[in-house]
Amino acid sequence: MHHRGFFLLLAILLSFTASAQEGIIRGNVFDDASGEPVMFATVRLLGTNTGTTTNEEGFFSLLEVAPGNYTVVVSFIGYDSVATQATVKPGEVVYLRMTMKEAGVNLGVVDVTGTREQARTEVQVSKVRVTPKRINAMPSVGGQPDLAQYLPVLPGVIFTGDQGGQLYIRGGSPDQNRVLLDGMTIFNPFHSIGFFSVFETETIRSIDVFTGGFSAEYGGRVSAVLDIKTREGNKKRLSGVASINPFQGKLLLEGPIVPLREDGQGGSLSFILTGKTSIIQETSKSLYRYASDTSFFNLGIDRLPEEERPERATPEEVGLPFSFTDLYGKISLVAGNGSKLNLFGFNFNDRVQYPQLGLDWDSYGLGFNFAVLPPNTNLAADGTFAFSDYEVVLNRANEGPRRSRVSGFNLLMNFTNFHKRGEVRYGVEFNGIRTELEFRNFRGITFEFNQNTTEIAPYAKYRGKFGNLVIEPSVRAHFYASLGDLSIEPRLGMKYNATPWLRFKLATGLFSQNLISTVSDLDLVNLFVGFIADPNQTFNKPASNERTDHRLQKSVHLITGMEVDLTPQLTLNVEPYIKHFPQLITINRNKSNDRDSDFATETGQAMGLDVSLKYETREWYFWWAYSLGKVTRDDGFEEYPPIFDRRHNTNILVTRTFGKDLNWEVSGRWNYGTGFPFTQIQGFSSIFLFNEGLSSDPLTENPDLYIIPSQTRNGGRLPVYSRLDFSLKYTHQFSKNVKLETVASVTNAMNRDNIFFFVVEENQRIDQLPILPSLGLTLSW
Repeated sequence: MHHRGFFLLLAILLSFTASAQEGIIRGNVFDDASGEPVMFATVRLLGTNTGTTTNEEGFFSLLEVAPGNYTVVVSFIGYDSVATQATVKPGEVVYLRMTMKEAGVNLGVVDVTGTREQARTEVQVSKVRVTPKRINAMPSVGGQPDLAQYLPVLPGVIFTGDQGGQLYIRGGSPDQNRVLLDGMTIFNPFHSIGFFSVFETETIRSIDVFTGGFSAEYGGRVSAVLDIKTREGNKKRLSGVASINPFQGKLLLEGPIVPLREDGQGGSLSFILTGKTSIIQETSKSLYRYASDTSFFNLGIDRLPEEERPERATPEEVGLPFSFTDLYGKISLVAGNGSKLNLFGFNFNDRVQYPQLGLDWDSYGLGFNFAVLPPNTNLAADGTFAFSDYEVVLNRANEGPRRSRVSGFNLLMNFTNFHKRGEVRYGVEFNGIRTELEFRNFRGITFEFNQNTTEIAPYAKYRGKFGNLVIEPSVRAHFYASLGDLSIEPRLGMKYNATPWLRFKLATGLFSQNLISTVSDLDLVNLFVGFIADPNQTFNKPASNERTDHRLQKSVHLITGMEVDLTPQLTLNVEPYIKHFPQLITINRNKSNDRDSDFATETGQAMGLDVSLKYETREWYFWWAYSLGKVTRDDGFEEYPPIFDRRHNTNILVTRTFGKDLNWEVSGRWNYGTGFPFTQIQGFSSIFLFNEGLSSDPLTENPDLYIIPSQTRNGGRLPVYSRLDFSLKYTHQFSKNVKLETVASVTNAMNRDNIFFFVVEENQRIDQLPILPSLGLTLSW
């Protein structure tokens, strides 16, 4: 029945493309200076009511155009309008390639105009589009803006720490968020020092953050999606960026291999190559010596046998022991008709070296994606094929190593049919994944998993605009081959444009995933995150002897909201939401013998209200976001809040551009959040484990310390979190293409002692990073 329903809906969606076409005008709009697409430009046929906007690739399509001669006009604030002639014949597809020159209007106005137009024509429930311009408006840690610094200002997004922190989105844990880079899944997008991601701001074209309710085009996760798309290299000239600051050094080079012609016609071949590496592990020994909390570095030393006890670490020796290197490259072939082929590859690595703990992870990948515009049809096709490998190893004193590896491929094919009222998008995704996991829990039980899994997921999505109503029904049939489970996932998004300034929206749907993480809701800080796919055994429902119906994690989302344009520059967005998790699966970290299951199940729920207010002009940018949330988990014995249940969280971001040439910029960001839950301690006891067997002597050997936790799980709350950051940037323009940016920044300007975590055995409070002033230089040419 499920199979028949899916294919019936697919047939209905595809039927929208069956109507006869009189003629089609389609094309791409590019920036004249760099060859980059111009997004959300207005395209219209002069003297008619026919018009549309370009998408993020600069592509547009005008359908059902009567035969005749037309003037096609493209306009966008910040660019000079362009016009060209087009002759349409019956059944013919006319392709146009148009370029636009900047007109000297500040591009902040461009962003406002494009965003407003997109908001009226797309559903955009629980979706935030992040651009490099917005990331650069953040106070820059070390003078270098980064996606990892921007994401926590978004409503519904919680980040738990500066060191090894995790990203939680509307009640979902990190493994329940899918991160895509040019269509490829990235399993660890953030470095152990939480200020930096593996992505380079200068290479990003757009980032779509879906905090819930995403369409069937995305799958395999039950909470959220981050879809990151990089741009092509400069198609006309060799250019680059070089930066240095106390945290890292970075270099980016880009340019044409086969340049784009001056008239903008014909094809091009270009490249972009970027790399960055940390230097904080060395500079911190002198600049930030006070930030090296040796109590953290020396945890557990005093409890080691005297003959095994190392020298106590000093700040001069350790500094901030985080190091990383990221490399990314891309070659782009863009044909004269708008079709393109991109080849890309990356290598990311991260190192943490505490005296008692060392963590290494490496990630690399290769792949290609393409977009094809076949002639004489309203069809467009695109796809991705990629292979990636991620391995992480944690070594800790008196404990066996923890190791996790995820490798595999993903293949995605998409097709889009355009019609006058919208579009139909459909395709299929293939994933082949191998996961390896080894670790030992605190009871001394070793877990070893080596699993292979295959996933096949066809989907179909329709987006149409009928008067003031925009609808987006979609369906995904996600088949987990190795489990033998088929998950049919209908989803629906809607938006009603009640007035030109007021819009109501709704999204709902079913979601599933097969990936399980070793991170426990008990661990606020966990540098090691391991993964396993395809749990190889059945398991019981929470606190029951009854077997589960399936071996998948699942969720149901319901999100409503409204968008209000209070003024041409001021927009209010309000979204209440509920996420219900009927089944969540975790590693059974309490396993004490071979008879216990390797996995445990529970249910969960997240509900809340996200509010954001954005004001944008030529000189000012203001962003306020507030999240009211409540997250619960139920393991069958009790309902409890997980460690990331932050009830109140607010962010204020202000940027002011000033000066004769607008070459000065000052920005500030304040984050306030109520305390995370934690399990209080009732007392201590001791337990003798007889580690040496019968030769163990309980009269002369010391027993292990045993903590007696409170019977109420996560019944306490940590103190509130508050952090204020500032930066001041000056841009000196040497010539049209050469400029130098100097950025002075202060992170945690109030030097507030925000608690990181507390080590009960040592009676040690560990705080997050203190005040960190810095100076950075960035040269662009």
